[in-house]
Amino acid sequence: MNIFSKIAAGLKKTKDSMMGKLESLMNSFTKIDEEFFEELEELLITCDIGVETSLDICGELRKKVKEKGITDPAQIKTELKEIITEMLGEDKGIDTSAKPAVILVIGVNGAGKTTTIGKLAARYKNEGKSVLVAAADTFRAAAIEQLEVWTERAGVDIVKHAEGSDPASVVFDAVTAAKARGTDVLICDTAGRLHNKKNLMDELKKISRIVHQQAEGCSLETLLVLDSTTGQNAVNQAKLFSEAAEITGIVLTKLDGTAKGGIIISIHRELGIPVKLVGVGEKLDDLQDFHARDFADALFETETDFEYNYERLTDGEEEDIPEEIAEENETISEAEETVPEAEEEPAAEVTENAEAGEEVQEKKDLKNGKFGFLFKEISFGKKKKENADTEE
Repeated sequence: MNIFSKIAAGLKKTKDSMMGKLESLMNSFTKIDEEFFEELEELLITCDIGVETSLDICGELRKKVKEKGITDPAQIKTELKEIITEMLGEDKGIDTSAKPAVILVIGVNGAGKTTTIGKLAARYKNEGKSVLVAAADTFRAAAIEQLEVWTERAGVDIVKHAEGSDPASVVFDAVTAAKARGTDVLICDTAGRLHNKKNLMDELKKISRIVHQQAEGCSLETLLVLDSTTGQNAVNQAKLFSEAAEITGIVLTKLDGTAKGGIIISIHRELGIPVKLVGVGEKLDDLQDFHARDFADALFETETDFEYNYERLTDGEEEDIPEEIAEENETISEAEETVPEAEEEPAAEVTENAEAGEEVQEKKDLKNGKFGFLFKEISFGKKKKENADTEE
């Protein structure tokens, strides 16, 4: 499965929900008027795109409708796709240009921080980079052990202290070790915290200060991991976390398990923070770089889910059949069609039976349809067997 297919599969629930409502709306109106725009605004809000962002989208859509003289609601989908793509802006990946590239991973418990760190470590390791992980989540029971499992799986080193240690000291030691070893990438785990707990947020500020001081001149990333299933609450988390740390990117997890993927648009529009990674499954390679154009294409895609299955069943596959067999099959098929019904013993027995007659017609339909080659091949084999019996 290629990257676009993974994104498309991960967005299926969001797409089915949003596009289903949009199709219904467009079919309910014969012209574009103010009532249409009001309904569209409500639709976008219910798809977790957010009030402010939904109003902005409709505002841009009004301008385009007026400029282009659009009157048919069916043409709205193309314009919406372009507006959303423009809102998401340019794609921004994780900066690992200056080593050690330090990636600070923050977020609430349960959002998928540990899994994200494990997948990132495996990715960079597979790219040939040296990776070090800092286990600075010293408060949650078994957090260090869980991270150790991921680092062993990825084949990378880990810096850890005893449970209950000062998280900032773990980060300090990890940055020092990464610089001494010439490590390419340092990924720092942090304690999962509630965004409304002031003391924990203050500690996050302390960790952020240490990273900026000790890793000066290095590539720095602060990634906020958000659970997409929480919808607009994820946007509120991002606003509060941005007060404690300078967030450079969002990792949106569990996108494949929710119909609330529209929050990607509101996060970027309302906060100006780019979504850099999206989680679309449980496998190691299911943590994908976010691309705005792929997101929009997958969201508005209308092709059938069975496209590839149908490709495998096209009549073009007959080209692979040896010419001698293909010609012989055609000859036998033509011969069968010219033989009078009276000479075909099975046909003679069922001509008076309506049910059997339907069965014969069904076989003819199959022979002339998509599966014609399969039917001819079976007929060919059957004919050879009959000839062999006659000769005996």
